[in-house]
Amino acid sequence: MTVSTSEFRKGLKIELEGEPFVIVDFQHVKPGKGGAFVRTKLKSLITGNVLDRTFRSGEAVKTPDLEEKEVQYLYNDGEHFVFMDNNSYEQLYLTPEQLGDSKDFLVENINVKILLHNQKPIGVELPFFIEAEVVQTEPGVRGDTASGGSKPATISSGAVVSVPLFINEGDIIKVDTRTGEYIERIK
Repeated sequence: MTVSTSEFRKGLKIELEGEPFVIVDFQHVKPGKGGAFVRTKLKSLITGNVLDRTFRSGEAVKTPDLEEKEVQYLYNDGEHFVFMDNNSYEQLYLTPEQLGDSKDFLVENINVKILLHNQKPIGVELPFFIEAEVVQTEPGVRGDTASGGSKPATISSGAVVSVPLFINEGDIIKVDTRTGEYIERIK
């Protein structure tokens, strides 16, 4: 399937040289001389690299073969992260490189979306918030207040999050996966 430059918009996914990109920004330009063109800023869905590309007005560009699957994270076997397709129950194996920073916030049994390009997994979309147990942090000191200071804490997914001083090992906390920030203590 193809799409014309007149249909470009932010968030549109296109394919260049076999690699899927998302349009981050674009601008239609009509110079006084010569033909019109479209200046775009594209982000690779595989590597995350951003590049600038110019297209002639009216040029057709391929759309990538992308598919999203709802999957559940099961476990890490040491070299792969194992997911299960919620519909077919088939297992998918992703490497730490394919997951990028998302791997730091995978807690067992969490539902995520896997993005597939030509049937190959290229990335994971996490829920905005996760709940995880604090597995390691320095104990709070008597007299610490809820408003003062913070300390690092390692959560069950492996990420290190800055938390208030009153958080202890064993506490369940809510974390924003987009920023890695502590939101609140659950219990």
